[in-house]
Amino acid sequence: MKRVYNKLVRDNIPEIIRNNNETPITKTLNNEEYLRALKAKLQEEVDEFLESNDIAELADILEVVDALSTANNSSLNEVMDIKIRKAEKNGKFENKIFLIEVQENK
Repeated sequence: MKRVYNKLVRDNIPEIIRNNNETPITKTLNNEEYLRALKAKLQEEVDEFLESNDIAELADILEVVDALSTANNSSLNEVMDIKIRKAEKNGKFENKIFLIEVQENK
């Protein structure tokens, strides 16, 4: 019986499959395919977190963000630095503020 996945997987998954006495069929993506697959993986992981609220899914999201950073010639550290700068300028989400609308003052 075969199971079709057609998705990006972590590097050790083929070996784990082989250790289960199964044969993984894989290919190496080119850069364009890899970026598309990473974006799809990010959506998959976000959807899984939204459904489960499991903190382990947040770790998976971070792993994909790290890979996306590297694929875009950056690093997770650089992303974190930008996050810190944006938090300093615009704040965080600690106060649970929900903006309903903005009215013009006349």
